[in-house]
Amino acid sequence: MPKFAANLSMLFTEALFLERFALAREAGFDGVEFLFPYAYDAHQLAERLRRHQLTLALFNLPAGDWNAGDRGMACDPRRQDEFRAGVHSALAYATELGATQLHCMAGKTPPGLAPERAHATYVDSLRWAAAELAPHGINLLIEPINHYDMPGYFLNRSRQALDIIAETGSPNLFLQYDIYHMQRMEGELSNTIRANLPMIKHMQIADTPGRHEPGSGEINYRHLFRLIDELGYEGWLGCEYLPAGDTLAGLGWRQALTS
Repeated sequence: MPKFAANLSMLFTEALFLERFALAREAGFDGVEFLFPYAYDAHQLAERLRRHQLTLALFNLPAGDWNAGDRGMACDPRRQDEFRAGVHSALAYATELGATQLHCMAGKTPPGLAPERAHATYVDSLRWAAAELAPHGINLLIEPINHYDMPGYFLNRSRQALDIIAETGSPNLFLQYDIYHMQRMEGELSNTIRANLPMIKHMQIADTPGRHEPGSGEINYRHLFRLIDELGYEGWLGCEYLPAGDTLAGLGWRQALTS
């Protein structure tokens, strides 16, 4: 049976963020994830996790001004001081919250910046961040994101991400594989997961079109959940989808697609 983690940035949005931990536990989730914790006190979040006996699967490094369109800064040579400060901030939260994995958003390629320089900056950023996290037992993850939802994002494909991981030579840098994004970009879901499972430390799920509940679109999640179990994947599957209606009413897919 796959381990599902509720993404509290996208699920249970009928309630305030701090109330979603209780709702996730009541709905039968053992784990949670979210985009960013930085608007909240770390002790307050840790108390919610302890009270509701939830494991925090992961969260993102600071990504800049999200409302202004920032989606990370790791590939931007002009923002490396900001990036490094963000790694230290994330590390402080991870230590308090018991998180053992952090996702680094690559960012959009800055206008006018040569792709080669963006690539070199990104590799340097990842190598530095992974080295900072390693003594604390924390993995750094990178996730290809489809260019339809996020135009201009630097990292778009599985092979690109795996080549960058190899180039850094960082033993605690791994792939975060989002099934929704990779269906939109490249397909070949089963073969990619099977071939690269040792490098995949976290997966996320949503269906397409619409980025709604698994089973609502074209992805054969019944097959994928069976495959993931057969391969012995031990990580979390983050439920990073947009509920088509009420979150709780839409959770029937868990039983329907895994029984």
